Amino acid sequence: MRFLLLIISVLCTAFCHAEKEKSIDQKINDYVAPATNFISDIVFFKIPVTETIGIPFILIWLLIAGIFFTVYMNFINVSCFRHAINVTRGLYDDPKSKGEVSHFQALSAALSGTLGLGNIAGVAIAITLGGPGATVWMIVAGLIGMCSKFTECTLGVKYRVIDSKGIVSGGPMYYLHKKFSEKNLPVLGKFLAAFFAVMCIGGSLGGGNMFQSNQAARQIIHVAGNTFLSDHIWIVGLFMAACVGIVIIGGIKSIARVAEFLVPFMCGIYILACLVIMFYFYEKIPFAFKTIFSEAFNPQAITGGVIGVMLQGFQRASFSNEAGIGSASIAHAAVKTNEPVSEGMVGLLEPFIDTVVVCTMTALVIVITGLYQSGDKDGIELTSKAFESVIWWFPYVLSVAVFLFAYATMLSWSYYGSKSWNYLFGESKFSDLSFKLLFCLFVIIGASMELGNVVVFSDAMIFAMSFPNIIGLYLMAREVKNDLKIYLQKLKSGEIRKFEQDHRD
Repeated sequence: MRFLLLIISVLCTAFCHAEKEKSIDQKINDYVAPATNFISDIVFFKIPVTETIGIPFILIWLLIAGIFFTVYMNFINVSCFRHAINVTRGLYDDPKSKGEVSHFQALSAALSGTLGLGNIAGVAIAITLGGPGATVWMIVAGLIGMCSKFTECTLGVKYRVIDSKGIVSGGPMYYLHKKFSEKNLPVLGKFLAAFFAVMCIGGSLGGGNMFQSNQAARQIIHVAGNTFLSDHIWIVGLFMAACVGIVIIGGIKSIARVAEFLVPFMCGIYILACLVIMFYFYEKIPFAFKTIFSEAFNPQAITGGVIGVMLQGFQRASFSNEAGIGSASIAHAAVKTNEPVSEGMVGLLEPFIDTVVVCTMTALVIVITGLYQSGDKDGIELTSKAFESVIWWFPYVLSVAVFLFAYATMLSWSYYGSKSWNYLFGESKFSDLSFKLLFCLFVIIGASMELGNVVVFSDAMIFAMSFPNIIGLYLMAREVKNDLKIYLQKLKSGEIRKFEQDHRD
């Protein structure tokens, strides 16, 4: 509580005593600059490949993990894909299972944390810098990430904690703590769990909150034009904070109910718009696919040849679906199931929907319209122009989409942050409420200020979460594989389905 009051006091003091010659935004950015540079230099350290190209170590860390789990789990992203859809549809649901949300609700809640501005703006930037061929490597990275998600979501459920009231807490904090304790390394386990929790809180308040509210507020002001809101943007932030607060106060059940409606609605509108563009330029579709695949292996591609194209595609996919980060397992842990592997199956659909479907649809629109050759590096504007070339009123729809994507992301990351906060400061109503109030305060602050280093700092914290998480995934890979083997045997023998069929009858 003292920590919370200290933060609020510092922020309020800063706002009240800001000097005219230097805004509060600049002061905060200057203050976090040293920490930003330090953490970013570590997390996004680049390993030189050529004289002009360097690959961020974090990208290698995530991709190697994805490849390892894909091979080690016998390509379940392909062999179990249909089963994963059936589990998500609720065909194996048992109402008597412990948990708080359904499989579909858990998937929706987790997806709302990854589907965001990166799917709209980030893809356009990747295509602009890496060329159309980046699309191929985006898809490959999305497919690889599916098994990392499977592993972390399975563990999230297996090592979750359920209190006497049925409230679930799970995620890397819990499986790192418990597993390392079993290995007689309790101190290391506590350190890794606490490190993950601290990074998650920082990422929650920054990239999962302030950046989202900032971009949504700017888009609203842009559409509204020069009005009263232009000089009072904090009002927009206050409105968003109220919208967020109303939902997150009810915990994962409330968040999941909203996400259950919001995610299909957002994806549906966006994909429908993409299909309209593709139908309009239907004669260019074969040429677009030919260009995408040829440019993926073209040594003379726009920047950096094949390596540069691969880098852009892999980076966009990894930064979008967050496979290996561990955040999604916090939401999946709340599912109603007695079979942890079943939720791992649901989790592997996340990178597919986020990257292989939504990101690829954006890429196709950019390539088909040919606007990636315009040289425009502003992702959101480039995507808007691509749609506007056919649908003149689409920028207004895009504004709604930006707000909804940002809103959904804030809901999910509020849950991730609150669970990490409660892990560090104890599970109690007071602890939970204090973080949620802090989160809503940061929504207002984020909408009102120029973020700069704040966002870079929080992004670095989000990806730093992958270091302890993936270490834990490697340590527990064998037990997840054994659990998968047992689950598939039950499935083959009809034990799981027979129980569900008997229940339905």
